[in-house]
Amino acid sequence: MDNAVAIVEAGKQMNLPRRAFVVAIATALQESNLRVLANPNVPGSMNHANEGVGYDHDSIGLFQQRPNWGSVDQLMDPRESARRFYAVLVTVPGWVQMSVTVAAQTVQQSAFPGAYANQQALAEQIVNAIFP
Repeated sequence: MDNAVAIVEAGKQMNLPRRAFVVAIATALQESNLRVLANPNVPGSMNHANEGVGYDHDSIGLFQQRPNWGSVDQLMDPRESARRFYAVLVTVPGWVQMSVTVAAQTVQQSAFPGAYANQQALAEQIVNAIFP
């Protein structure tokens, strides 16, 4: 839950609506099961505190972001990686009205675009527990 709290706190600091928290947590649930993942393909990531190892190309962190999203330090930090996710989300026209899965997919460009929908109910429960 610490990572979920970090995601929500980052969104609150950016004055984002609750919907953004649900989209972000659903994304992190799908991408990493809400764990900060290092990746041996990204050597610097292995030197950071992590909660497991992932092997998806050169993706790291909660959102499994690739190097174009930021530095290893930034992507392995839950709050900063969430800020980076939100920074892209808010540029998507109409994201607030989109389904969670479409909003998440528009940001992430995943090979499994429908998978985020599977995480929506749990993401909503988590957001409600953190931010009643």
